Amino acid sequence: MKIHIVVPITSDSFNELIAQEARSFLGRDIEIEVSCLTSGPASIESFYDEVLAGPAIVAETKRAAAAGADAVFITCFGDPAVPAAREIVDIPVVGGFEPAVATALNLGERFSVVTVLENVVPMISGLATRMGIRDRMASVEVIDTPVLELHDGDALLDSLMAASHRALDCGADVLVLGCTGMLGVAAALQSRLEAERVRVPVVDPTGASLGLLLTLQSMGLKPSRRTYMPPPDKERTTAAGV
Repeated sequence: MKIHIVVPITSDSFNELIAQEARSFLGRDIEIEVSCLTSGPASIESFYDEVLAGPAIVAETKRAAAAGADAVFITCFGDPAVPAAREIVDIPVVGGFEPAVATALNLGERFSVVTVLENVVPMISGLATRMGIRDRMASVEVIDTPVLELHDGDALLDSLMAASHRALDCGADVLVLGCTGMLGVAAALQSRLEAERVRVPVVDPTGASLGLLLTLQSMGLKPSRRTYMPPPDKERTTAAGV
């Protein structure tokens, strides 16, 4: 099986780290290819960023499918351009949100998302509403750290611990990391919580997404063409000066 990972930013500085993270969740028989965007934002932290990244995400997904990928993971918790990508390729495509939340709902009654900035809270709330699970989302907590500044592991864990305790106070039974850029910290956060006798699962969106792709591939499942219909054939141009 070949999984293509689209990193929806314009720098390849995270590509190898993301590949390493993916390999930690996958068997050696799984081929991984990682690519970033040729145009768009430096990171996705707003609806505006999401729109700017969309065309390049769709183009990378289409290229990956044409090159023989069996599935595509758009590695962003906001699921940017995922519905559009599903319309144009005949392979499974997921982002970070839906698989992570679906996993969380199988582990406890209510979950909280711990994410990066206040800017993305409306995006996450909107995705939860679309999935019809707002009543099971206890809260969305922020650590006030931009995506591109998540490299300090110790500081990140300290911030995640503080946000996790706020989430637990809101009634969360499960914690979901609300950014795929929070690389390699889910297990460490869960261990810290367990050291305080707090036994709640911490869902890593990358692991959840890759696991779902493996399941979809093994079951031979693809996006429904009654939902994700191929776009009508017509002339299209890209916007300028957005």
